[in-house]
Amino acid sequence: MSLLSRVSHRFGALGALSAGAALIVALSGCQVKDRPGNAVRGKQLFVAKCGACHTMRRAGTQGTVGPNLDAAFARDRVDGFHSDTIRGLVKEWIAHPNRAGVMPGKLYEGEDAKDVATYVALVAAHKGKDTGDLATAIQTVSKPATEKAGKLEIDADPSGQLRFTAPSATGTAGQVTINSVNKSAVGHDISLKGPGVDVHGKVVLGGGTSTVTANLQPGTYVFYCSVPGHYPPMGGKLVVK
Repeated sequence: MSLLSRVSHRFGALGALSAGAALIVALSGCQVKDRPGNAVRGKQLFVAKCGACHTMRRAGTQGTVGPNLDAAFARDRVDGFHSDTIRGLVKEWIAHPNRAGVMPGKLYEGEDAKDVATYVALVAAHKGKDTGDLATAIQTVSKPATEKAGKLEIDADPSGQLRFTAPSATGTAGQVTINSVNKSAVGHDISLKGPGVDVHGKVVLGGGTSTVTANLQPGTYVFYCSVPGHYPPMGGKLVVK
């Protein structure tokens, strides 16, 4: 099966322009003419907006709304398709997403789209870990959160990864307010469920704060983002004593 046929099967029907461009690349065997973009910046952009929907191991993303990109390109790697060809296809998908899918149009344009496509083509379905500048492209601080005076701060990862800056939290029984600042461009909320509690904050992005307040009894609770596809990667345990 050709690269175009396999990709179309995995991703659904592409727009006529996208399919036509992909067909030219797939059938001609030619390399993409333009030079690769900035892979380091591409990783940052991919994590910020694409990782919420797509899993790609070397990027550390675990989205489930869209296709797993490692699985999507695994056969193509085995068949020897060059990264430049994959890069061209990824650029086409960004420019002309499937109208029946959930990927928004104009997610990235111009050099941004080129950078994302360059990074995906470089690492998708490749084993190992990112090294050098790619390894440090995404800086994440992660430490448990502790309730103080009835308040907990559990922020969304500012890079856009499906995680909170606190992997777990502790608190004391009584009324507790959880604030979650989300500086990323992907919408998140803070939600809490456990013994007698099931509450949800509003979905925010770009520096907004999602908040929940509940009277907590001693026990174990789960804090998470309730946006479809974001949990379980984006969640943790709150132990109340």
